[in-house]
Amino acid sequence: MDTNISALLTEQRNPRTMTIDQMSTHDIVNVIHQEDRSVMEAVYRVLPRVEEAVDFVYASLKNGGRLFYVGAGTSGRLGFVDAAECPPTYSTPPELIQAVIAGGSGAVFAAVEGAEDNEAQGAADLSERGLSAADVVIGIAASGRTPYVIGAMQYAQGIGASTVSLTCNDGSAISRFADIKIEVLVGPEVVTGSTRMKAATAHKMILNTISTSVMIRLGKVYENLMVDLNASNYKLQERARGIVMNITEVDYETAASTLAVADQEVKTAIVMLEAGLSAKEARERLELTGGLVRQAIHLT
Repeated sequence: MDTNISALLTEQRNPRTMTIDQMSTHDIVNVIHQEDRSVMEAVYRVLPRVEEAVDFVYASLKNGGRLFYVGAGTSGRLGFVDAAECPPTYSTPPELIQAVIAGGSGAVFAAVEGAEDNEAQGAADLSERGLSAADVVIGIAASGRTPYVIGAMQYAQGIGASTVSLTCNDGSAISRFADIKIEVLVGPEVVTGSTRMKAATAHKMILNTISTSVMIRLGKVYENLMVDLNASNYKLQERARGIVMNITEVDYETAASTLAVADQEVKTAIVMLEAGLSAKEARERLELTGGLVRQAIHLT
């Protein structure tokens, strides 16, 4: 692998921020904002590849596979953020979407120096989690040349798992091991090489888009409401009642009591109220329709 990173787009100096150290607070804030605005256009240009990734992940999860995010440093932490939000938002089991970071989970909170340079460990960490050909691995690296991610991607491809690269450099090293290459070219950073900025923003947007789109296709959203949320605290319990009220047009007390009978399962409560069924019958319909609320309501 080429160890010279100076030629990477993410390592170039940004001509629009060459005098940022002499700017006022007003000008610093505004130039950062202007650079951030360009991220949306860069993401827009790679949406066809993002769509392909969504279809890959959906097919995998629908058929018993799992999704793994692999990265180091900021890239790894972005994977953890996205993976951690899926269980409370969509009631997914924690093993369904997993984040793997160089240096282990402790690296989420503090840098583990040198961990990203260990290519063999990237492969070993996926092997330890029992990666199979049914799974999808998304390798995240702004530079596109992180050895840990390369090792993970190479291992995943070798055992037949589907692979997606997510980087901010064209023709990146990790893309050589990817079935789908998402190379979102956000350009040089405000502070040279500080890829926690534009690169990370672009990657978070794309990861959010992938996971949310997959969850929608899996039937965890009805209209635009999260009908498969895990009502594990007061805020989420109130949200669940609001969702049931919004869809079925019942009052607060009816929504609360129906959810209680449905063991706080929002989908079940909705189908019960809309189709006039018991909790058992509603669950049976949801099972028959693969968890799709709309189809369950109208099933005859």
